[in-house]
Amino acid sequence: QVQLVESGGGLVQAGGSLRLSCAASGRTASRYAMGWFRQAPGKEREFVAGISGSGSSTVYADSVKGRFAISRDNAKNTVYLQMNSLNAEDTAVYYCAARDMSNIYVSPLQYNYWGQGTQVTVSS
Repeated sequence: QVQLVESGGGLVQAGGSLRLSCAASGRTASRYAMGWFRQAPGKEREFVAGISGSGSSTVYADSVKGRFAISRDNAKNTVYLQMNSLNAEDTAVYYCAARDMSNIYVSPLQYNYWGQGTQVTVSS
């Protein structure tokens, strides 16, 4: 079993930055692929970024490429999402997810564990 707890959300002005953190607990959490997803009101949950178990591979949604960066510190069982140049379209609840394989998938259906989410609001 893996438990995930996100933190770091908040209110930021357009053009600003935030860093989200996801602390994972569980004996094999450091080997799991991790993903960040987001869900805006009235919209489906969408993939934002993913990182392999080793951290050697990353995948990004086109909408965040060049602005967001995902990373992980397996010694701390923590995954990060650095978000720069934020705009109003980035406003959503951001969720951390883990899947019990090391490779990355973009579908939320492939993830076994989810955090409770953290709100990110970008004011224009």
